[in-house]
Parts: sequence; structure tokens; C-alpha cells
Amino acid sequence: MKFPGQRKSTHYFPVENRAPLLANFTLLTPFIRTYITGIDQIMVDIEAAVGDELLEKYRLPKGNSTLIDDQQAHALYTELKEQKLIKGEFAGGSIGNTIHNYSTLTDDKSVLFGVMSNDIQVGNYAYRYLCDTSSKVDLNFLQPVDGPIGRCFTLVSACGERTFAISKGHMDKLTPQHIDKAVIQESSAFVMSAYLMRASNGDQISDAALQAIEYARQAKVPVVLTLGTRSLIEEDPSWWRTFIKEHVTILAMNEEEGEALTGFKDPLLASEAALELCDMVLTTAGRLGLFTAGYTEDSNKRETKLPLASAAIPEFNRFEFSLPKLKSSCFTPIKVFSHIPPYMGGPEKISNTNGAGDAALAALLHDLASNTFHKMNVPNSSKHNLDALCYSSFSQICKYANRVAYEVLVQHNARLSRGLPEREDSLEEAYWER
Repeated sequence: MKFPGQRKSTHYFPVENRAPLLANFTLLTPFIRTYITGIDQIMVDIEAAVGDELLEKYRLPKGNSTLIDDQQAHALYTELKEQKLIKGEFAGGSIGNTIHNYSTLTDDKSVLFGVMSNDIQVGNYAYRYLCDTSSKVDLNFLQPVDGPIGRCFTLVSACGERTFAISKGHMDKLTPQHIDKAVIQESSAFVMSAYLMRASNGDQISDAALQAIEYARQAKVPVVLTLGTRSLIEEDPSWWRTFIKEHVTILAMNEEEGEALTGFKDPLLASEAALELCDMVLTTAGRLGLFTAGYTEDSNKRETKLPLASAAIPEFNRFEFSLPKLKSSCFTPIKVFSHIPPYMGGPEKISNTNGAGDAALAALLHDLASNTFHKMNVPNSSKHNLDALCYSSFSQICKYANRVAYEVLVQHNARLSRGLPEREDSLEEAYWER
């Protein structure tokens, strides 16, 4: 596993770089590997430039999102192909993006649960999904189905307006029987999206997600939830607050989803309110940057060496150098917050905002899994005396997540095409040290 972010530390990864005094000794046992798991609605994003007449032909309200059936999806796709209007086809899905990004950053294994078409032909949707997913992602646990996976058409008009046509296909057909208990319980984290909990018409993906959550909770594996969209949370925020409080360890959201969940428009206050429901929060806030929030033990808190920042919460970053912990593992838990503005002020030109939050979450999961990896392979390290949830401080996780999200913002694809370079000419070392 690659180390998350650049830094100089006595606990530097990889642990294969052994101390000089141990150089002449032979390592008797291989390293114990770790991984994360996730469930997703398997789909492909198809982007095309279209005229208003095509939208009218398929009865797609301009600027809106419309569900279409398989026949409509096939007809639309065929016409887009014949007229050569398609600009790109990419593997999609929030959790699929996150899992792929995690394996790209770590150069290590992850496991994805979902469905996959039995009939895979060169060039079709299922083929595109497999081609656009890291080879480090284990797809052997996908459930085969006799039908198409999900398709999301992004139809861009000449004026720049985006119209969405979504065909579910068989993406919600995952059953609880295809969730492997051992795979979930031996992982470092289980990640899912709020979208999974709105299955209908007899589809069982919601039941499969609940089964995976139960397996994870039995083994004390952190459950990570990313909120799908503001409108989904607004349908019943009290239900989501109860669900998060009962099942979720780490919550990822943007500022709009945070407002829908907590009622607070300010992302810092929304993050604080969300801490009443879970142990750690990652909040992306567009031009404001990125926030992390969570708990640490009062007796082990670490004061920041950076300038103190005040907003809705005075001097909220005072203890941002602390390590995140589960609230239940703290004798005297205190809330900790950290914030960072967009990396390098943000891109001069944003190519794509879709997937930036998934990239940030992948960075946090990388840090969490690295902590598990180091704990299993160097159990006597003083690093683990605090029994932290993550390897790094709130501040460092902010920097790493922020840096990874930037990579998605400056490219067209919602998924990382490569990990972060070992050395970056445009990146001052002070970025990681300050």
C-alpha cells in the first residue's frame, strides 16, 4: 500500500523500508494486506452534445432529470451513436468512483459489490464499465444479471444546459445472498451511498446494503456513507438522521446535502451538527474548500501550529493536529474541526465537478486503511497507543483529500486516471508541512 500523501515521519510508509538495525534479519511472515469494500448501483455515464429537437423527440424536459425505460435508452443510445454525438462514455456511480480512486491512490486491492450483465460484448455498456475500472478493484463478487446495467445520459445543449436521462436497467437487482460476510468483515471499511436505500418495484439492493451493514457492525468495521444529492435527503431528513445515528461511522457530504440533513447552511455548523449522528464527517464546500470534523480524546489533543481560524465556531481549528477517534473509545471526547481552501486556489478552468467529492472520500479511506495496515503489520508501534480511527491528523487528511479532489476537477473524467506523483514541481513541500 502506498502511503497517503507526502510527509517526513518516523512512521513513514511503506513498512518494507526497515530500520538499519533489522536489515540483516529475515522477515519470517509476509505482510498482512488490507482492503475496503463497497456496494454501488453499477452504471455508465454517457455524455453527448444534442439539439433541442432530440430532447423533444424523446420527451426529455430540458435541464431536468428523467427516468426512462430500457427500450427508450436503447433507442436514444443508438441514435446518439449513429449521429456521432457522444463525447465520452465513462464508468459511473459514486461508490464505483470512490472504490476505483482508492485503488488508484493505494495501488492496492478493493472489492466492489453490485451487478454486471451476463452478456458482455466489445463496446457495450458493461464492457465500457470494466475498461474504465482499475484492475486493482476486485469485481469477482458482482452478481450476474440477464439485462443491462444502469445508464445515465448527460445531454448537453448548445447553451450549456444539461439534461439527464436515466435508465436503471438491472442495477438495483443485487440480492443479500450475494454479499460475502467474510469479505465485509475482514475489510478496513465498508462504503455505500444514500441512493442504495431507495430501491423500488421489488428490487433488493436496499436489503443487500442493510445486510452488508449488519456484517460490518458485527466485526466493528467502519461504515462509511456518502449522501447522494440534496433532493434525496430533503424527502425525509429525520429518517436519514435516524439511519446515520444507528448505522454510520463516517459521513461524507457537500454543503447542500449538509443543509438538507441538519438545517444549517454554514458547512462548519452542518459538520458540527452531523457529529451528533456519527464519529467523523467530511464536508466539501465548493469554493470554500473542504472541512473535516470528528472526535479525539481530550487528554491526547494536539494544538495546531497553524494560525487559528474563527468562523461560526471561534478558533475551530485549535486542535486540528489531533488524531480522529471513535467517540465511544474516548473517555472525554472533544469535537475537532479542520478546514483548507481549494488547492492552489482551485483550477483556472474546472473541467468537471462530478466526482470531486468521491475523490476526496477516497483519500480519507486511504488514510483509514493505511492505519489498519500499519496496525496489523507493526502492532507494537507507538503510533497505535491512541487507538485512532485514521493514520493522520484532521489537518493532514484535509490536505490530502483536497489535493486528490483537485485532480478530478482539472480532468474530464470523474475517476482518477493515475495516483498522485511522487514529486510534484508545482507542489511546494510546505503544503504538506504547514
